[in-house]
Amino acid sequence: VGRGGGSSEEAAGGGDSDVASANDTGPVSIITEDPSCAASGPIFDMRAAVQDNGWGDRDPSIPASKWSAEVRQQYEEVALSMRESADQLVPIARITPHRVMRELYEQMIAYSRAYADRVETYRPEDNYFALVATTTADVISNICMAIDSGSALARAPLVSRIAPPKSVAPVNDGGRPRVFLSSRNQVCAKWSSVWDEFNDDVRDWLDMDPDIPATEWSAEQKAIGHQMKPVMMRLADQVQVLGARSGNPILQDFAELSAQYRRAYAYAIDTYMPPDEYLALVSLRIGGIISGACVAAGT
Repeated sequence: VGRGGGSSEEAAGGGDSDVASANDTGPVSIITEDPSCAASGPIFDMRAAVQDNGWGDRDPSIPASKWSAEVRQQYEEVALSMRESADQLVPIARITPHRVMRELYEQMIAYSRAYADRVETYRPEDNYFALVATTTADVISNICMAIDSGSALARAPLVSRIAPPKSVAPVNDGGRPRVFLSSRNQVCAKWSSVWDEFNDDVRDWLDMDPDIPATEWSAEQKAIGHQMKPVMMRLADQVQVLGARSGNPILQDFAELSAQYRRAYAYAIDTYMPPDEYLALVSLRIGGIISGACVAAGT
């Protein structure tokens, strides 16, 4: 088993909004509880079940003009599921008290709809919209698993608070969120290279079985774990800096969430337990959200 190894706007006041996170303008941190997890779980399960219709084994390089009737049906079923699940997530995004969790739901909604809109005339580059949508669902699920398993609560106190953002994205009604990257951001190229370098540096760590707790590691495994901490902390610092440099408040929130979960994971290594892997997966998959959005923005 391998490890999970990918324009600034002024802050808007919440006022009387029915969006629970409307007044959250504070720093991004480890999420230790969230009422939206229970509500979103069944929606994600249904969505995943539909994607298991053969679409998951698709060749995304084949355009719609060359699909067989069977493949077209797979795509259309998934597109419908993405639209329906996006609609179902709109009220759920309103109940999370965490700004960054709401933004994750909203981007899942936005990219799901963007992909569904493109299915009829699908081209290979449109696959990145599906990639962002499904990766965002994965991030939310792993945040919730880190909460349910107790890992988030156990490791959150180890991570220092970071400064609050100078500005946050305005709160909209949540019904029609827009994709957070409509054009390629200035940090996109560096973002990919930072993660590529990190993945090279942690190859030995990724080869270790994540289901084995630190209490059962060999001397060699302990040595590998000891070497990983500074590598992960460096990644967290790099990711946080790129987020701040992006000038995009949602990208910054996502980058800071990735950084904070990576720090929590790094601090957990000495006393590692299998549920801590959820922390790493949150950080890694957020890397994938931003990488995929960067490519989608260039299509």
